[in-house]
Amino acid sequence: MADLGTMAVLLGLGVALYAAVGSVAGKLTGATELVVSARRAAYVTVPVALAAAAALVTAFVTHDFTIRYVYAHSNLVMDREFIWVAFYAGNEGSLLYVAGVLAIMSAIAIRLGAGRLADTMPYTTAILMGILAFFFLVIAVWANPFAPLEFVADDGLGINPLLTHPGMWIHPPLLMAGLAAISVPFAYAAGALIAGRTRDEWVDAARVSGIIAWGILGTGVLIGAWWAYTILGWGGYWGWDPIENVALMPWLAMTAFIHSIMVQKRRGMFRMWNIVLLNVAFVLAQFGMFINRGGPVVSVHSFAASTLGQVFLGFMLLSLVFAFGVFFWRYQWLKSDRPVESFMSREVAFLVNNFLLLGITFVTLWGVVFPLITEFASDGTVTVATPYFNRVNGPLFLALLVLMGIGPVMAWRRASPRSLVRWLLWPAALAALAAAGMAIAGIREPLAIFAFSVLVFVALVILEEWFRSARARASAGDNWAIAWFKVVAGNRPRHGGYIVHLSILVLAFGVIGTQFFDQRADFVLPPGGSAVIDDYRLEYVGSEIEERSDRTARWANINVYRDEERIGALRPWYAFYPDFRQASVRAGIRSTPVEDLYVVPSEFLEDGRLVVRVSINPLAWWLWIAGPIFLVGTIVAVWPQPVLEVRPAPASAIRSPVVRSPAESTPRANPVRG
Repeated sequence: MADLGTMAVLLGLGVALYAAVGSVAGKLTGATELVVSARRAAYVTVPVALAAAAALVTAFVTHDFTIRYVYAHSNLVMDREFIWVAFYAGNEGSLLYVAGVLAIMSAIAIRLGAGRLADTMPYTTAILMGILAFFFLVIAVWANPFAPLEFVADDGLGINPLLTHPGMWIHPPLLMAGLAAISVPFAYAAGALIAGRTRDEWVDAARVSGIIAWGILGTGVLIGAWWAYTILGWGGYWGWDPIENVALMPWLAMTAFIHSIMVQKRRGMFRMWNIVLLNVAFVLAQFGMFINRGGPVVSVHSFAASTLGQVFLGFMLLSLVFAFGVFFWRYQWLKSDRPVESFMSREVAFLVNNFLLLGITFVTLWGVVFPLITEFASDGTVTVATPYFNRVNGPLFLALLVLMGIGPVMAWRRASPRSLVRWLLWPAALAALAAAGMAIAGIREPLAIFAFSVLVFVALVILEEWFRSARARASAGDNWAIAWFKVVAGNRPRHGGYIVHLSILVLAFGVIGTQFFDQRADFVLPPGGSAVIDDYRLEYVGSEIEERSDRTARWANINVYRDEERIGALRPWYAFYPDFRQASVRAGIRSTPVEDLYVVPSEFLEDGRLVVRVSINPLAWWLWIAGPIFLVGTIVAVWPQPVLEVRPAPASAIRSPVVRSPAESTPRANPVRG
């Protein structure tokens, strides 16, 4: 397996380099056969990368401890379902995974663009294959997952305890795939600029691939929050960890892009701006790779420090120079077709949306790099903690939510104040009533009341538009459900975006509840002892223990009562891994739409007592419901619209000649919806 995997990696490097060089050489010399050959070579990278990945997976399955990477990330007692996680548990395997994903995505992008973007695809192919060649080079030279172990080993070291969680089956693969996928829309745009196609030829391909990359990355971030919530034991889901941040930042930049590209597609505006947004997202994705691959920050998520940090720093700087070098080369041909006509227009709303998103992005970036700057400039290290991010980004996020309610109802070009009042009056009035109701109900957090009322306002704006549109169709005879479905199907990008907006509102609902109204307490409980928090009573029944060669695991059996009525039982879990000198926990969670009861065992004492941390996290359930809604909205937004089939008019439909102007004399076709 080691020899097969190594040969596959070297072959992948050679084929990717040939595809990159051959595409450009064929385009510049007019050698069509060379361009076709290079494109086919790009397709070959897929089976080559898959062969290397299959060799590594087989080595894990067969416990081939002659391979250093297998020895370092698995052992004989590891549960077999975590072999997939062990595959990308370290730098070497994760880079092989990224190379495989990038090869597949690149092949799909090249295949789909070969027809409509034939003139620019050689350059797009070269960019994608150049990036892929870099990953194969890193694997072959600095991070070979098939390198032999220097001694004979009967067993391995085992997998990192924090990775033995179901969320790890999906969270890291989606994050890595999302960061890699940003290369596709970037390559479409940069390839078009290099080819001199500075209008809108690349927009559709970049928009669809950009939404897909954005959806993959966003889903990975949400699953990562769930993983942190259930395994890290601190009761939270987001702590502005550097690795969390470097996944969030390119997602924010891509969020700005997929909004702004709509203006270019519809109005021929913001061409320069959209290229800048793609460049920023691409460079931030490379920054994420740099931080994650042995970069200079310490994180619970990052891989072990290594010399790869310098390699990826160099590639990030090269990406920065290339991306903006191409942009400034074609800068003068990227002007908009028309200027902004009014401050009160949808175009300006999108632009303000972009500025807010980039503001959050760069505030977060500053929080990541500021400790590095201070460490470089002085002997001390300054830590940027969660309060900084919450205090600075919180108002920006809130302003973004307000804009989500106003922007979609503004007209293109110029919106009249009267039309805005007509659309926003009822949502604003009902949001104000909701705020008053919350105050009467006893909520004493003014910022929370305002934030909740903003969510009500934005949700009502979306529902009002759906209601008006569905009512118009229902009046023609459809029932309301079919009418709404037809409304959404009639403009999928727009209404898919609305569904995504609803997912953001649901997510914000959970964030506000957990941030403003959570309760926490620590208890030491003997067997049979009880603890009370709010209206819950927790009774510690006892514990169970399991000894394994790599860990000692214990479960706490806890009965939960409310008003002296038993409402359930929790079995939080605690394990200690001697070889890693590390503990791992699983929270016991009783989740309802109102609140989560969250119980974490901190320590099992020798005298039988249990040290436990208990939290009540209001509305946390809604954080995880946001994920499926987000996925549905993303799928709706990228789902192709029905194609209009053009057929010539039948002879029987041709009427007697009439006198027409020259502009009207061209025969017309009948559009028939297919």
